[in-house]
Amino acid sequence: MLRRFIALGVAALAAASGDTAHAAQPVSAGYNLQAAATQVASDIAWFHSSILIPIITAVTLLVLALLAYCAIRFRASANPVPSKTTHNVVIEVVWTLAPIIILIVIAIPSFKLLYEQQTTPKADLTVKAIGYQWYWGYAYPDHGNFAFDSYVVQDKDRKDPVNQPRLLAVDNEMVVPVGKVVRLQVTAQDVLHAFFVPSFGVQVTAVPGRLNEAWFKVERPGVYYGQCNELCGKDHSSMPIAVRALPEAEFAAWVDGAKKKFAASQSLDVANAQQAGR
Repeated sequence: MLRRFIALGVAALAAASGDTAHAAQPVSAGYNLQAAATQVASDIAWFHSSILIPIITAVTLLVLALLAYCAIRFRASANPVPSKTTHNVVIEVVWTLAPIIILIVIAIPSFKLLYEQQTTPKADLTVKAIGYQWYWGYAYPDHGNFAFDSYVVQDKDRKDPVNQPRLLAVDNEMVVPVGKVVRLQVTAQDVLHAFFVPSFGVQVTAVPGRLNEAWFKVERPGVYYGQCNELCGKDHSSMPIAVRALPEAEFAAWVDGAKKKFAASQSLDVANAQQAGR
C-alpha cells in the first residue's frame, strides 16, 4: 500500500512538472486556460475564473433546481386539478432584475479589461506580423527593419519532439525582450488570418490592406506558442506562432545576429529575383 501511495505521489509530481514545462502550449486533455505570461492574460484568467465560472455555475444549478422542483411539485399525480395562475408580480420582478444585476456584475470588470487590452502603453519596440497562405512573416522596423518568414517545422524535420512540438515549432521564431512593451502590428497579404497567442491574451485579426494593432509585455523568459485561428484555406493548421522571450541582453545579441542573417537572405532573394527577371 505504501509503495502505491509513493508511486501515485511521484506520478503527480511528474504531471505537475510537465504542466509547468509546457505551460506555454496546448496540453493533452487540457480544459483550462494556458498559464498567463502577461498581465493582460492574468486579468483574463481572473475574469474567467472569479467572475464568469461562479456566475455560470450558480445559474446552472439554480435552473436545475427549479426544473427538479417543478417536475416534482407540479407533477400530474400531485395536481389532478392544475393551477391556472397567469400572473405573479414578485416572480416577474425577480426574473427581470436578476439578469440585469448579473449583466452589470459581468460588464464592469469586462469593460475595464477591454480598455486595458485596447490602450497601448508607450511601446519599447514594434514588431509587424504579416499573415500569408500559410506562414507568418515578421519585421522589426525599430531595429533596421530586417524581416524574415516563419514556417512550421515538418514532421520529417523534427529532431527534438520535446522542444519541437508537432504543428507548433517553427524554423524562425519571433523574438521579443522580457519586461518590455511590444507594439504588435498585424496585417495579411492574401486572405483573412488571425494572430492568436493564448498565454499573452492577444488575438488580432489580420486583414489584407489594413493594419490592426495590439500590445503585450512578457513577464518571464520562455517560448510561447499560438496559432492562426481564422480559417484561411487547406493548410490553415500549418500556421503556428512561436514567440521566444529573452532577457534584454540576450535579445540585443539576437538582434545583432538577425540583422546580419536576414539581411544576407534578403539580398539573396533580391539577386535571385533580378536573375529570374532577365
